[in-house]
Amino acid sequence: MKNLWIGLIKPKGIYAKWLLLVTMIGIMWFWTQGHFAFLKEHLDTSDFTATIGSHKISAYVALKALFSVIVIIWVTAILVEFSDNRILKMKKMRVANKALFQKISQIIIYLVAFLFTLNILGINLTSLTILSGALGIGLGFGLQKIASNFVSGMILLLERAIKPGDLLELQDGTFGYVRKSSSRSTLIETVDGKEVIVPNEEFIVNQVVNWTLSKPNARVTINFGVSYNSDIAKARDLALEAAKAHPRCMEDPAAVCWLDNFGDSSVDFILYFWIKDINDGLKNVKSEIMFEIWNKFKENNIEIPFPQRDLNLRTSIPFPIQNPQQDNGK
Repeated sequence: MKNLWIGLIKPKGIYAKWLLLVTMIGIMWFWTQGHFAFLKEHLDTSDFTATIGSHKISAYVALKALFSVIVIIWVTAILVEFSDNRILKMKKMRVANKALFQKISQIIIYLVAFLFTLNILGINLTSLTILSGALGIGLGFGLQKIASNFVSGMILLLERAIKPGDLLELQDGTFGYVRKSSSRSTLIETVDGKEVIVPNEEFIVNQVVNWTLSKPNARVTINFGVSYNSDIAKARDLALEAAKAHPRCMEDPAAVCWLDNFGDSSVDFILYFWIKDINDGLKNVKSEIMFEIWNKFKENNIEIPFPQRDLNLRTSIPFPIQNPQQDNGK
Protein backbone atom coordinates (compact mmCIF):
# COMPACT_ATOMS: atom_id res chain seq x y z
CA MET A 1 0.00 0.00 0.00
CA LYS A 2 2.85 2.37 0.85
CA ASN A 3 4.57 1.74 -2.48
CA LEU A 4 1.26 2.32 -4.26
CA TRP A 5 0.86 5.78 -2.73
CA ILE A 6 4.50 6.62 -3.52
CA GLY A 7 3.91 5.55 -7.11
CA LEU A 8 0.85 7.79 -7.38
CA ILE A 9 2.65 10.79 -5.87
CA LYS A 10 5.91 10.32 -7.76
CA PRO A 11 5.51 8.10 -10.84
CA LYS A 12 8.66 6.48 -12.20
CA GLY A 13 7.76 5.48 -15.76
CA ILE A 14 7.93 7.96 -18.63
CA TYR A 15 4.44 7.00 -19.85
CA ALA A 16 2.95 7.54 -16.41
CA LYS A 17 4.49 11.01 -16.30
CA TRP A 18 3.07 11.93 -19.72
CA LEU A 19 -0.33 10.54 -18.75
CA LEU A 20 -0.26 12.61 -15.57
CA LEU A 21 0.66 15.74 -17.52
CA VAL A 22 -2.11 15.24 -20.08
CA THR A 23 -4.62 14.55 -17.29
CA MET A 24 -3.70 17.72 -15.45
CA ILE A 25 -3.93 19.82 -18.62
CA GLY A 26 -7.31 18.30 -19.44
CA ILE A 27 -8.73 18.92 -15.95
CA MET A 28 -7.45 22.50 -15.95
CA TRP A 29 -9.03 23.11 -19.38
CA PHE A 30 -12.41 21.68 -18.33
CA TRP A 31 -12.25 23.74 -15.14
CA THR A 32 -11.67 27.00 -16.98
CA GLN A 33 -14.50 26.20 -19.42
CA GLY A 34 -16.98 25.83 -16.58
CA HIS A 35 -17.62 22.10 -16.96
CA PHE A 36 -17.33 21.65 -13.18
CA ALA A 37 -20.05 24.19 -12.38
CA PHE A 38 -22.42 21.42 -11.30
CA LEU A 39 -20.02 20.53 -8.50
CA LYS A 40 -20.07 24.08 -7.23
CA GLU A 41 -23.89 24.19 -7.34
CA HIS A 42 -24.24 21.06 -5.20
CA LEU A 43 -21.22 21.29 -2.89
CA ASP A 44 -20.91 25.05 -2.38
CA THR A 45 -24.06 25.28 -0.26
CA SER A 46 -24.78 25.86 3.40
CA ASP A 47 -25.49 22.16 3.91
CA PHE A 48 -21.91 21.29 2.92
CA THR A 49 -20.22 24.22 4.64
CA ALA A 50 -18.28 24.11 7.91
CA THR A 51 -17.42 27.14 10.02
CA ILE A 52 -13.97 27.31 11.63
CA GLY A 53 -13.63 30.52 13.59
CA SER A 54 -14.40 33.35 11.23
CA HIS A 55 -13.78 31.24 8.13
CA LYS A 56 -16.37 29.22 6.21
CA ILE A 57 -15.15 26.25 4.23
CA SER A 58 -17.49 24.45 1.86
CA ALA A 59 -17.03 20.97 0.47
CA TYR A 60 -16.40 22.49 -2.97
CA VAL A 61 -13.57 24.69 -1.64
CA ALA A 62 -12.07 21.75 0.27
CA LEU A 63 -12.23 19.52 -2.82
CA LYS A 64 -10.67 22.22 -4.97
CA ALA A 65 -7.89 22.77 -2.43
CA LEU A 66 -7.23 19.02 -2.12
CA PHE A 67 -7.01 18.62 -5.88
CA SER A 68 -4.69 21.62 -6.15
CA VAL A 69 -2.39 20.29 -3.42
CA ILE A 70 -2.20 16.86 -5.09
CA VAL A 71 -1.37 18.44 -8.45
CA ILE A 72 1.33 20.61 -6.86
CA ILE A 73 2.86 17.57 -5.11
CA TRP A 74 2.94 15.63 -8.39
CA VAL A 75 4.47 18.51 -10.33
CA THR A 76 7.01 19.17 -7.57
CA ALA A 77 8.13 15.53 -7.48
CA ILE A 78 8.55 15.47 -11.25
CA LEU A 79 10.50 18.74 -11.26
CA VAL A 80 12.82 17.53 -8.47
CA GLU A 81 13.53 14.29 -10.29
CA PHE A 82 14.11 16.11 -13.57
CA SER A 83 16.47 18.58 -11.88
CA ASP A 84 18.44 15.82 -10.13
CA ASN A 85 18.86 13.87 -13.37
CA ARG A 86 20.05 16.94 -15.26
CA ILE A 87 22.64 17.73 -12.58
CA LEU A 88 23.89 14.13 -12.44
CA LYS A 89 24.47 14.15 -16.22
CA MET A 90 26.89 17.09 -15.98
CA LYS A 91 30.20 15.31 -16.59
CA LYS A 92 32.48 18.28 -15.97
CA MET A 93 31.08 18.91 -12.48
CA ARG A 94 32.63 17.19 -9.46
CA VAL A 95 30.57 14.83 -7.29
CA ALA A 96 30.64 17.20 -4.32
CA ASN A 97 29.35 20.10 -6.44
CA LYS A 98 26.60 17.92 -7.88
CA ALA A 99 25.37 17.10 -4.38
CA LEU A 100 25.46 20.79 -3.47
CA PHE A 101 23.45 21.91 -6.51
CA GLN A 102 20.97 19.08 -5.99
CA LYS A 103 20.29 20.30 -2.45
CA ILE A 104 19.94 23.91 -3.58
CA SER A 105 17.58 23.04 -6.45
CA GLN A 106 15.44 20.88 -4.17
CA ILE A 107 15.16 23.63 -1.57
CA ILE A 108 14.14 26.20 -4.21
CA ILE A 109 11.54 23.91 -5.82
CA TYR A 110 9.99 22.88 -2.51
CA LEU A 111 9.94 26.48 -1.27
CA VAL A 112 8.17 27.72 -4.41
CA ALA A 113 5.70 24.83 -4.20
CA PHE A 114 5.00 25.59 -0.54
CA LEU A 115 4.34 29.28 -1.19
CA PHE A 116 2.18 28.44 -4.21
CA THR A 117 0.15 25.99 -2.10
CA LEU A 118 -0.42 28.62 0.60
CA ASN A 119 -1.62 31.07 -2.02
CA ILE A 120 -4.08 28.55 -3.47
CA LEU A 121 -5.42 27.70 -0.01
CA GLY A 122 -6.01 31.38 0.63
CA ILE A 123 -3.56 31.70 3.51
CA ASN A 124 -2.19 35.20 3.93
CA LEU A 125 1.60 35.12 3.68
CA THR A 126 1.93 38.13 5.99
CA SER A 127 0.73 35.91 8.84
CA LEU A 128 4.00 34.00 8.58
CA THR A 129 6.04 36.96 9.82
CA ILE A 130 5.59 35.89 13.44
CA LEU A 131 6.76 32.37 12.60
CA SER A 132 9.81 33.67 10.73
CA GLY A 133 10.68 35.93 13.67
CA ALA A 134 10.48 33.04 16.10
CA LEU A 135 12.62 30.94 13.78
CA GLY A 136 15.21 33.72 13.65
CA ILE A 137 15.37 33.85 17.45
CA GLY A 138 15.76 30.06 17.56
CA LEU A 139 18.64 30.20 15.10
CA GLY A 140 20.26 32.93 17.17
CA PHE A 141 20.25 30.80 20.32
CA GLY A 142 19.47 27.10 20.23
CA LEU A 143 20.15 26.44 16.55
CA GLN A 144 23.26 28.58 16.21
CA LYS A 145 25.68 25.63 15.99
CA ILE A 146 23.42 23.75 13.59
CA ALA A 147 23.17 26.77 11.30
CA SER A 148 26.94 27.32 11.53
CA ASN A 149 27.68 23.70 10.59
CA PHE A 150 25.20 23.86 7.71
CA VAL A 151 26.77 27.02 6.28
CA SER A 152 30.26 25.55 6.80
CA GLY A 153 29.21 22.45 4.87
CA MET A 154 28.04 24.60 1.96
CA ILE A 155 31.35 26.50 2.00
CA LEU A 156 33.34 23.25 1.94
CA LEU A 157 31.34 22.00 -1.04
CA LEU A 158 31.81 25.28 -2.92
CA GLU A 159 35.54 25.50 -2.22
CA ARG A 160 36.06 21.79 -2.95
CA ALA A 161 38.61 21.67 -0.14
CA ILE A 162 37.40 18.34 1.29
CA LYS A 163 35.86 15.44 -0.61
CA PRO A 164 35.27 11.73 0.03
CA GLY A 165 38.52 9.79 -0.19
CA ASP A 166 40.79 12.60 1.05
CA LEU A 167 43.32 11.85 3.78
CA LEU A 168 43.00 14.44 6.56
CA GLU A 169 44.95 15.29 9.69
CA LEU A 170 43.17 17.44 12.29
CA GLN A 171 44.61 19.54 15.09
CA ASP A 172 43.51 17.07 17.76
CA GLY A 173 45.53 14.29 16.10
CA THR A 174 42.70 12.66 14.16
CA PHE A 175 44.22 11.07 11.04
CA GLY A 176 42.06 9.26 8.52
CA TYR A 177 40.04 9.21 5.32
CA VAL A 178 36.88 11.15 4.51
CA ARG A 179 34.10 8.62 3.93
CA LYS A 180 31.01 10.83 3.78
CA SER A 181 30.23 14.55 3.71
CA SER A 182 26.83 15.93 4.66
CA SER A 183 25.39 19.37 5.27
CA ARG A 184 26.06 19.16 9.02
CA SER A 185 29.07 16.91 9.57
CA THR A 186 31.82 14.87 7.93
CA LEU A 187 32.54 11.20 8.64
CA ILE A 188 36.25 10.34 8.95
CA GLU A 189 37.51 6.77 9.20
CA THR A 190 40.87 6.65 10.99
CA VAL A 191 43.67 4.28 10.03
CA ASP A 192 42.80 2.04 12.99
CA GLY A 193 39.17 1.65 11.89
CA LYS A 194 37.47 4.25 14.10
CA GLU A 195 34.66 6.33 12.61
CA VAL A 196 34.79 9.94 13.80
CA ILE A 197 31.94 12.38 13.10
CA VAL A 198 33.41 15.88 12.86
CA PRO A 199 31.16 19.00 12.68
CA ASN A 200 31.79 20.98 9.50
CA GLU A 201 32.57 24.10 11.52
CA GLU A 202 35.83 22.48 12.67
CA PHE A 203 37.16 22.50 9.11
CA ILE A 204 36.48 26.23 8.76
CA VAL A 205 37.74 27.66 12.07
CA ASN A 206 40.70 25.28 12.64
CA GLN A 207 43.73 24.28 10.62
CA VAL A 208 43.33 21.05 8.65
CA VAL A 209 46.03 19.14 6.76
CA ASN A 210 44.71 17.58 3.56
CA TRP A 211 47.37 15.18 2.35
CA THR A 212 45.58 14.53 -0.96
CA LEU A 213 44.01 17.89 -1.83
CA SER A 214 45.73 18.45 -5.18
CA LYS A 215 47.90 15.32 -5.47
CA PRO A 216 48.37 12.07 -3.52
CA ASN A 217 52.16 12.35 -3.29
CA ALA A 218 53.93 12.79 0.06
CA ARG A 219 57.47 13.35 1.29
CA VAL A 220 59.01 10.97 3.83
CA THR A 221 61.80 12.00 6.20
CA ILE A 222 64.27 9.60 7.85
CA ASN A 223 66.85 10.80 10.36
CA PHE A 224 69.89 8.60 11.06
CA GLY A 225 73.45 8.90 12.30
CA VAL A 226 76.73 7.06 11.79
CA SER A 227 79.85 6.93 13.88
CA TYR A 228 82.77 9.25 13.32
CA ASN A 229 84.93 6.29 12.28
CA SER A 230 82.62 5.41 9.36
CA ASP A 231 82.92 6.46 5.73
CA ILE A 232 80.22 9.17 5.73
CA ALA A 233 80.19 9.49 1.92
CA LYS A 234 79.51 5.77 1.56
CA ALA A 235 76.82 5.97 4.27
CA ARG A 236 75.07 8.69 2.29
CA ASP A 237 75.23 6.66 -0.94
CA LEU A 238 73.87 3.52 0.76
CA ALA A 239 70.92 5.43 2.22
CA LEU A 240 70.07 6.83 -1.21
CA GLU A 241 70.32 3.34 -2.76
CA ALA A 242 67.91 1.96 -0.16
CA ALA A 243 65.35 4.68 -0.90
CA LYS A 244 65.61 4.55 -4.69
CA ALA A 245 65.30 0.75 -4.75
CA HIS A 246 61.82 0.89 -3.21
CA PRO A 247 59.07 0.60 -5.86
CA ARG A 248 56.99 3.43 -4.38
CA CYS A 249 59.85 5.93 -4.31
CA MET A 250 59.43 8.58 -7.01
CA GLU A 251 62.19 9.52 -9.42
CA ASP A 252 60.97 13.10 -9.73
CA PRO A 253 61.56 14.73 -7.33
CA ALA A 254 64.59 12.57 -6.64
CA ALA A 255 65.61 11.34 -3.22
CA VAL A 256 68.27 13.40 -1.43
CA CYS A 257 70.41 12.82 1.64
CA TRP A 258 71.95 15.76 3.50
CA LEU A 259 74.61 15.94 6.19
CA ASP A 260 72.71 17.67 8.97
CA ASN A 261 74.87 17.90 12.07
CA PHE A 262 78.03 16.81 13.86
CA GLY A 263 76.46 15.41 17.01
CA ASP A 264 77.97 14.39 20.31
CA SER A 265 78.11 10.71 19.38
CA SER A 266 77.35 10.55 15.65
CA VAL A 267 77.40 12.30 12.30
CA ASP A 268 73.72 13.05 11.64
CA PHE A 269 72.03 12.77 8.23
CA ILE A 270 68.52 13.53 6.88
CA LEU A 271 67.09 11.41 4.06
CA TYR A 272 64.22 12.88 1.98
CA PHE A 273 62.24 10.96 -0.63
CA TRP A 274 58.77 11.17 -2.20
CA ILE A 275 56.24 8.34 -2.51
CA LYS A 276 53.59 8.03 -5.22
CA ASP A 277 50.33 7.43 -3.32
CA ILE A 278 49.94 8.15 0.37
CA ASN A 279 46.67 6.21 0.39
CA ASP A 280 48.74 3.00 0.22
CA GLY A 281 50.42 3.84 3.50
CA LEU A 282 53.16 6.11 4.81
CA LYS A 283 54.78 4.41 7.80
CA ASN A 284 55.04 1.07 6.03
CA VAL A 285 57.31 2.59 3.36
CA LYS A 286 59.39 4.35 6.00
CA SER A 287 59.81 1.12 7.95
CA GLU A 288 60.81 -0.92 4.90
CA ILE A 289 63.47 1.57 3.82
CA MET A 290 64.85 1.84 7.37
CA PHE A 291 65.23 -1.97 7.44
CA GLU A 292 67.06 -1.78 4.13
CA ILE A 293 69.39 0.96 5.41
CA TRP A 294 70.15 -1.14 8.49
CA ASN A 295 71.02 -4.18 6.36
CA LYS A 296 73.23 -2.18 3.99
CA PHE A 297 75.09 -0.58 6.89
CA LYS A 298 75.69 -4.00 8.48
CA GLU A 299 77.04 -5.40 5.20
CA ASN A 300 79.44 -2.47 4.75
CA ASN A 301 80.59 -2.21 8.40
CA ILE A 302 79.03 1.21 8.93
CA GLU A 303 78.17 1.65 12.57
CA ILE A 304 75.06 3.37 13.88
CA PRO A 305 76.37 4.52 17.27
CA PHE A 306 74.63 4.90 20.58
CA PRO A 307 75.30 7.80 22.94
CA GLN A 308 78.67 7.54 24.73
CA ARG A 309 80.08 9.51 27.61
CA ASP A 310 83.62 9.73 28.95
CA LEU A 311 83.76 9.48 32.75
CA ASN A 312 86.77 11.04 34.50
CA LEU A 313 87.28 10.14 38.19
CA ARG A 314 89.23 12.46 40.41
CA THR A 315 90.47 11.28 43.83
CA SER A 316 90.57 14.00 46.50
CA ILE A 317 93.84 14.52 48.47
CA PRO A 318 93.11 14.53 52.24
CA PHE A 319 94.44 17.34 54.37
CA PRO A 320 97.25 16.32 56.86
CA ILE A 321 95.95 15.48 60.31
CA GLN A 322 97.85 17.36 63.00
CA ASN A 323 99.04 15.62 66.15
CA PRO A 324 97.23 17.07 69.17
CA GLN A 325 100.41 16.69 71.19
CA GLN A 326 102.17 19.04 68.76
CA ASP A 327 99.50 21.62 69.34
CA ASN A 328 100.11 21.40 73.13
CA GLY A 329 103.84 21.69 72.68
CA LYS A 330 104.46 18.17 73.80
